[in-house]
Amino acid sequence: MPRKPNYKFERLERERAKAAKKAARLEAKREKSEQKKAGIDAPADTSDEPTA
Repeated sequence: MPRKPNYKFERLERERAKAAKKAARLEAKREKSEQKKAGIDAPADTSDEPTA
């Protein structure tokens, strides 16, 4: 006998997964933005070793 569908639970699970995916994308976008800002603010040559 097939199980009785639980539409509310399934909808909540889909929404929870969608929210988690959206949060992960937002976090990745934020990290990429921070790295880009840090790259712009940092000088071109950050090594402490002499070149010659």
